[in-house]
Amino acid sequence: MKSLKYTIIKTKRQYNEYCNIIEELLTQDNKIISDEIDLLTLLIEKWDAEHNSFDDLNPVELIKALMEENNLKSKDLIEILDLSKGTISKILNYHKGLSKDTIRKLSHYFKVSQEAFNRPYKLVNEVNRHFRNASLMNTKKDLGKVVTV
Repeated sequence: MKSLKYTIIKTKRQYNEYCNIIEELLTQDNKIISDEIDLLTLLIEKWDAEHNSFDDLNPVELIKALMEENNLKSKDLIEILDLSKGTISKILNYHKGLSKDTIRKLSHYFKVSQEAFNRPYKLVNEVNRHFRNASLMNTKKDLGKVVTV
């Protein structure tokens, strides 16, 4: 019986091996190997879906993990997200939440679902520290004034 060239990924070693193979195949300009690339992509995506640890990370931890994985620095995010150095610093230090536009850009760049970045997490900004999550963003709020209409 003929042995299969590729099988369902069962180990991290096999996963890394398949990732290296697909990278090598992608550098070749050969239409014959497109089925092989498709199969490897399917196997790798299946492994990723089953072993995805993104759910364990809050959005800022996820950004930092993706930056490390892609050898990016904070200054690279300035260009990717079209934000200032100060804003990037505030996001990475839990002083500012992620806007919808920033979430879209992160999702597109890293090829990760928007839901991974669109989860509540605690901010440390003194002004908004009393809020339970980052969904309210970091706009300054004067809670001492009551406005009646």
